[in-house]
Amino acid sequence: MANNQAADSPTITEDDLREKLSSLQDQLQGKVEDQKSTIATAVAGAGIVLLVVFFLLGKRAGRKKSTIVEIRRV
Repeated sequence: MANNQAADSPTITEDDLREKLSSLQDQLQGKVEDQKSTIATAVAGAGIVLLVVFFLLGKRAGRKKSTIVEIRRV
């Protein structure tokens, strides 16, 4: 019975596989191209937020470690 089923099913050729894989790759590249600007915007926004956070943390740490020198005339 297994031989009958194999004979009845169509043969998959190398060209069929290439065509299917090519169409799949085109679909994936199309989706990536659509999302590129959204991803770039999100990464840029996250970078700006990190810069602000590091700036504020550095400013605070600078205040903690700075020495105040008082000069008085006698």
